[in-house]
Amino acid sequence: MTHIDKIQVTKRDGRLEPIDLDKIHKVIAWAADDLDNVSVSQVELKSHIQFYEGIKTRDIHETIIKSAADLISETTPDYQYLAARLAIFHLRKIAYNKFTPPHLYDHVKTLTDAGKYDEHILADYSRAEFDELEEYLDHWRDMNLAYAAVEQMAGKYLVQDRVTKTVYESPQFLYMLVGMCLFANYDKAERMSYVKRFYDATSQFKISLPTPIMSGVRTPSRQFSSCVLIECGDSLDSINATTSAIVRYVSQRAGIGINAGRIRALGSPIRGGEAQHTGCIPFYKLFQTAVKCCSQGGVRGGAATLFYPLWHLEVESLLVLKNNRGVEDNRVRHMDYGVQLNKTMYTRLIKGQDISLFSPSDTPGLYDAFFEDQDKFEALYTKYENDPSIRSRQIPASELFSLMMQERASTGRIYIQNVDHCNTHSPFDATVAPIRQSNLCMEIALPTKPLDNINDEEGEIALCTLSAVNLGKVENVSDIEEPAELIVRALDALLDYQDYPVKAAENGSMRRRTLGVGVINYAYYLAKNGVRYSDGSALGLTHQTFEALQYYLLKASNKLAKEQGACPAFNETTYSQGILPIDTYKKDLDKICQEPLHLDWETLRGEITEHGLRNSTLTALMPSETSSQIANATNGIEPPRGLVSIKASKDGILKQVVPEIDKLKDQYELLWQMPNNDGYLKLVAIMQKFVDQSISANTNYDPTRFDGQRVPMKVLLQDLLTAYKLGVKTLYYHNTRDGANDAQADMEDDCAGGACKI
Repeated sequence: MTHIDKIQVTKRDGRLEPIDLDKIHKVIAWAADDLDNVSVSQVELKSHIQFYEGIKTRDIHETIIKSAADLISETTPDYQYLAARLAIFHLRKIAYNKFTPPHLYDHVKTLTDAGKYDEHILADYSRAEFDELEEYLDHWRDMNLAYAAVEQMAGKYLVQDRVTKTVYESPQFLYMLVGMCLFANYDKAERMSYVKRFYDATSQFKISLPTPIMSGVRTPSRQFSSCVLIECGDSLDSINATTSAIVRYVSQRAGIGINAGRIRALGSPIRGGEAQHTGCIPFYKLFQTAVKCCSQGGVRGGAATLFYPLWHLEVESLLVLKNNRGVEDNRVRHMDYGVQLNKTMYTRLIKGQDISLFSPSDTPGLYDAFFEDQDKFEALYTKYENDPSIRSRQIPASELFSLMMQERASTGRIYIQNVDHCNTHSPFDATVAPIRQSNLCMEIALPTKPLDNINDEEGEIALCTLSAVNLGKVENVSDIEEPAELIVRALDALLDYQDYPVKAAENGSMRRRTLGVGVINYAYYLAKNGVRYSDGSALGLTHQTFEALQYYLLKASNKLAKEQGACPAFNETTYSQGILPIDTYKKDLDKICQEPLHLDWETLRGEITEHGLRNSTLTALMPSETSSQIANATNGIEPPRGLVSIKASKDGILKQVVPEIDKLKDQYELLWQMPNNDGYLKLVAIMQKFVDQSISANTNYDPTRFDGQRVPMKVLLQDLLTAYKLGVKTLYYHNTRDGANDAQADMEDDCAGGACKI
């Protein structure tokens, strides 16, 4: 075996020269400066045993980085920063051939000439402005990134050649340039202030940006909406238009929500009885093919959630489409499904009655009333049940709900949408702009209209542009005001900045200007405030925090409306009638949380009625898997599975440690420590009181807590009823503890990687 200091190294130009261990030692020592409980010699030893004759310099760097990353643990969390600094050092050497980044202007010029950056940046900003922003840039903020963040940045966000794995920029340029692009059209007198404030908020992780914005803004590609909602009508033209729209948006990295609930049931007459309809499943297969035919920027396949009502005549066949039984002909496994419920369905369950199943094509007005008017739905539903001339089938509600919950439990991917809550506690007037579907991750609730053709200007595709406030940076709820204003301004500007591959999407976006702002780091926020998910101690704090989030976002949108005008479809919102989320939430909530309102809603109500809002919606709580890692934060609103999470992604295995583990180790309530879903669902319901769209909320079950290690159906149905009773609009994943290492997180799911996980 060659002695370590005798090894020859292959340089980038192919030359061989002796390994310089002293240089390696200096770099590791530099990265370890000011960190606790890290050992330079341990990293050296771990990496030295992996060196070999002729090793490339690039491979040496990567070996040292991985050696440091392998040492990350609960007791030695600072190795995440040691590994990150080494990774930043390596990344800059690849991008610039040196550690110190170039001047901002020179960097933008080089990458614009290479076709990597959008030409407008050089055209819109003067050399003096570039110099001023170069002075403001703080490249040392790169050193605040943890290892998982640097790896995610390098894998997903930084502008690069994905074939050669050559990265062209470092993180601070990304943050500065996103702000420069989004505020480029602001008045020259004030835009520099906004660019700097936005740069500070994003580079210091007060604001979390979604994957499409981080990876796309500053490049010539201009489609940044994370979520796309497409509704299908009950005609071949509409089905074809829907398929075409899916292909266009999947190729642009968006996650898709498809509403296919109008499609008539198997055996329905076509052309006045000349032919029989083939039913839903062949068309669902068509949509699945469209979703999977494009990969998202070479990064991953497309993903979609498809929606239908529980009372659809084919529902028993539709509920099992995802499971691994059956044959290809009667399964459509590569999409997820959102089952739509309302009060009528739940009432039948509680009273032990039957649910009647219909084809929407046989029951005029029923499908529309399901979303627009619950009393009208109830009246039509009972009328059609009692009409023997209308094709229907009856099934005990308990049997149908049990089938649905069994499929939800076994696949994890049968989601729930309470369409009545989505319309009664909504920023939209359901009589003119009903909510008929959600999106891939169940946090968007926006109006849609079916397309008759791909250029149909009457149809409406809903887009949602996302971002999040990092609660970990919030000491007092008033701290939310500044990031709220910056997010509203930046995302609103993004709506005008981006391109729209389909006209129906542009029309909807320009008229409604919908935003979806959520949160990350909620679990850390609870831990540092000494409260827990399961015992009721977090109810008051959660009420105050989400009240402030919605209030400050509304205030920012109202301020923007005074400057630039309200959104054109403001008259289709309940806000235009002076109705706020605090007026329409489910009042059952008051029994579990008596926290009063703390902010001046009445003055705000008057300002909104007088001046309007720039944006029809402002909040949506998304899963935020990837962007949470960038801020070294806990996911969205979820409790962590372990103090150290192992995130498995296409970039390899990444370890992430919860914030302030040294101080707060015993304050965190981990996922499988929670006795049941009760405390969590109450907190979600409090958030939903203020959130104007919806929430990606999960239910979690540990079979070992039950007799025979099986979760009883009664427990599943009770959680469903609790969520409904408290006004929860949607439920996303059903997670089952499988006995594996609890720190082991799932593989990144369909919602990550540029879909609607931010």
